[in-house]
Amino acid sequence: MNCTLCATLLTEKADIDYYICANCHAYLKRDDLYFDEAKEKNHYEQHNNDVNDIGYQNFTAPITNSILENCTTEMLGLDYGCGKGPVISKQLLEKGYQVNLYDPYFYPDTLYLHKTYDFIFSCEVFEHFYNPLEEITKLHSILKPNGLLIVKTHLYNNQSDFKNWYYRKDQTHVFIYTFKTFEYIAIHFGFDILVLEEKLVVLRKK
Repeated sequence: MNCTLCATLLTEKADIDYYICANCHAYLKRDDLYFDEAKEKNHYEQHNNDVNDIGYQNFTAPITNSILENCTTEMLGLDYGCGKGPVISKQLLEKGYQVNLYDPYFYPDTLYLHKTYDFIFSCEVFEHFYNPLEEITKLHSILKPNGLLIVKTHLYNNQSDFKNWYYRKDQTHVFIYTFKTFEYIAIHFGFDILVLEEKLVVLRKK
């Protein structure tokens, strides 16, 4: 198996299910363990993402606050992988922001591909990418110069033994990033890193 981000041949195992890429330092699940489309959709339908739930709003607040601090209502945003409960977009729309929604299962309209965006955000989405190279290339192509890519995922930073880490235990988390992975992404795709934290990454397209 090759790395789905940088195409490096994977040889080092993190555990029985995951490889570690020697080049981009990501942790990748073996591709024979990927869910098929029906199983994946069923998994996401079980998520209890109520847009009015205060706990869920607090969970997504790092992205919401980043947009409110860095983007204006004149800008166009894209909620990429918004799921069935697009809580961030609901809060932004209530404040007068312009946001398009896309999710392969719940908001599958691909018209978003024919626009360009001032900011794109993904909340707990990047770790589900079967092909992060393809996905990030697409997002980069529809992001305007100086546009922001705002990502909430949980970077692995040796918080605990990997095989016992909670984030690794979600069966749909097939690609787990480290700080070095996003440094690789910034260099490879042409982003400046504005924020690089354990649970929030903000990149600006050069």
